[in-house]
Amino acid sequence: MASLLSLFCFFIFASLSLANAKSNSTFTPINRDLYHSSADLLEQIKALVHRHPDKFTVETTKTGNKGYKAEITVVTYCRGRKEENDDKSKFRILLSFGQHGRELITTELAFRILSILSEEQFLPDLDVASLNKTLDKLIIKVVPMENLNGRKLVEEGDLCERRNGRGVDLNRNWSVDWGKKEKDYDPYEENPGTGPFSEPETQIMRKLALTFDPHIWINVHSGMEALFMPYDHRNITPDGAPSEQMRSLLNKLNNVHCHKHCMIGSGGGSVGYLAHGTATDFMYDIVKVPMAFTFEIYGDEAASSKDCFKMFNPVDLTTFNRVLNDWSSAFFTIFKLGPFQLDGNSSKAMIASGFDKFVSIDEYLDGYLMERRNRYGKKMEVLDVGMQEIRTYFRLFLLSSVLLLFMFCSRIAKSKSSRPIVSALPI
Repeated sequence: MASLLSLFCFFIFASLSLANAKSNSTFTPINRDLYHSSADLLEQIKALVHRHPDKFTVETTKTGNKGYKAEITVVTYCRGRKEENDDKSKFRILLSFGQHGRELITTELAFRILSILSEEQFLPDLDVASLNKTLDKLIIKVVPMENLNGRKLVEEGDLCERRNGRGVDLNRNWSVDWGKKEKDYDPYEENPGTGPFSEPETQIMRKLALTFDPHIWINVHSGMEALFMPYDHRNITPDGAPSEQMRSLLNKLNNVHCHKHCMIGSGGGSVGYLAHGTATDFMYDIVKVPMAFTFEIYGDEAASSKDCFKMFNPVDLTTFNRVLNDWSSAFFTIFKLGPFQLDGNSSKAMIASGFDKFVSIDEYLDGYLMERRNRYGKKMEVLDVGMQEIRTYFRLFLLSSVLLLFMFCSRIAKSKSSRPIVSALPI
């Protein structure tokens, strides 16, 4: 009897193992022949920068809180580095790739764009002389892999992971309409964190955006083919000329590079759901970037929702190269047309003034504390244990200063009014 029971258990175990193997076999693994590992990609990018010091610089910023550490590498392209004394005199473009770990194709696109900018690779039918005249007027900052920790989880086998290393969606961790949850909210996919900018990655990106002050922002994703403009948290686009300028540029890209099949419009109005706390809405509403976009560069609609690598990334060489070539061309069209797409007078005024804008005391303090921690390299953890107290004390200081100034002015006015009037002539 015991032997029969053991045999029965063996067959059950073997059946489950076989079923599990068949299930796993339907999931497409990472094609290591096409895609770099995160470590290799960043190493290749840094080597590219070092080969072209006249065009590039690279900087890696590290920070963390509550025991969680993150780092972001930023590559800056500026032809004739010796002339880069004032970023505000040039047209500024900020590009972010790999915000979601599972979207490997976006980081490969970042590498391809940098390789073309270095002139180690070339686009077909590209007028290099004309392009160089345009590039002379630009500063381009590229974040090739915003979510390094999340990417490592994908490489370890969690192919559907989009969040960072502690389970927060970095594209829900920004302050514009943060934390609002729709009826179809998925806590696994869209965890916004414990508060706006709770994550080191978004803290670094916010500081970069506020200091660089770009004219164009593009957040690059995969999962579909689309050219989105604000808003993500509303199903409408902004009013007025800026919205028309953005839409005009997107229509040109769609016609030339997207073969007229990319979706165009607001993220919230086009994709079928509203997203709250996104980077692009923050760039447009808070940083006041005139042209803020989210690009979706690839998606396999026929793939199973559980087969994440295939859904978000090309799996064959032909499609892989087509995506990189088409979208590299699209970005170089943006480099060429972007400065001219903005209205001539307003563009000159914005470039000259550096987009003077109001930044809240919370944004200023967060950026200031982040800068101090990066400069001195101390694990101060001020963003976690002391930020609210610092904000409160600062506001109390401002309030008391205003009250003291009011009391001082009132006392002076009262002393003047009570002073006796003395006749100029002797009596």
